[in-house]
Amino acid sequence: MMTGCATGAASSGSGDQGPAEELRLGYFANVTHAPALVGLQEGLLQDALGDTKLSTEVFNAGPAAIEALTAGAIDATYIGPNPSINTFIQSGGESARIVAGAATGGAALVVRDGIDTPADLKGKTLATPQLGNTQDVALRGWLKKQGFATDTSGGGDVTITPTENAQTFQLFTDGQLDGAWLPEPWVSRLVVDAGAKVLVDEADEWPDGQFPTTVLLVRTEFLDEHPETVAKLLAGHEASVKWISDNPAQVATVVNAQISADTGKPLADAVITRALEHVTFSVDPHADTFSTLVDNGVQAGTQKPGSIEGLFDLRLLNQQLGDARVSAAGLGEE
Repeated sequence: MMTGCATGAASSGSGDQGPAEELRLGYFANVTHAPALVGLQEGLLQDALGDTKLSTEVFNAGPAAIEALTAGAIDATYIGPNPSINTFIQSGGESARIVAGAATGGAALVVRDGIDTPADLKGKTLATPQLGNTQDVALRGWLKKQGFATDTSGGGDVTITPTENAQTFQLFTDGQLDGAWLPEPWVSRLVVDAGAKVLVDEADEWPDGQFPTTVLLVRTEFLDEHPETVAKLLAGHEASVKWISDNPAQVATVVNAQISADTGKPLADAVITRALEHVTFSVDPHADTFSTLVDNGVQAGTQKPGSIEGLFDLRLLNQQLGDARVSAAGLGEE
């Protein structure tokens, strides 16, 4: 593990090298990544980073972002919890640290007409954003609880086909998919624009209805070498979350503007309004849920068992939060 430095971040290897010239940030054009979308559209992230140049890359799902992070192509990313867990375990705890939460809620299984109960899913084909991403793990775990067998090659009682979200929408519209477990705004797109219905709201699968959908993950080497830059990124991230809380009437417009910039097309008003109703934004990563998420990934067959002790480094965030500190639940520094 890493030792303290002047700014309170963990440090090892080459140590603190001062502010970075550039920070390369990944995110998805999803409502569940609204802190990133708002932070970019309102300039809050770049303002906080000051002289450090902010470069961005848009991904469809977590495993692709992890591949870029592992290759050193990006330094940090907004991402779901399960890919964060996966890279940490696979690297023996070396690859990355979760430095903040971003969003909870906003994921569901939507299906076509004629599917009214879990039993109706036998022999059907469902989609997820990518093999091993957070919604993929959630679907596989839920199907197992219903008594269905699945495998990562598309076999079993229910066929799961990891598919890029926009293609999932088109395939569902064309009648080639029976349903999908997706994050917002794709749940709302299928409901509003394609006539799908919600069979399972993932919130109903958690004891208090809260489950992490998006966290902020930083490459460990970058955190070691540029803790001041990570602290500034966190300041911009916190400012974005606060902006969302303080400007409820403007959130849909601002988020939609960034989605339009990233995808070339804004969401319909009814879609983004519905999507935002199902997501909560907070810097708390809900670390207490992560042991369950590990078990879910192992049972789903998408990750190896292993320890996630040390996955979180919330010290820089908690320095900013003061009395509103968040917990690492014994899984790292806070």
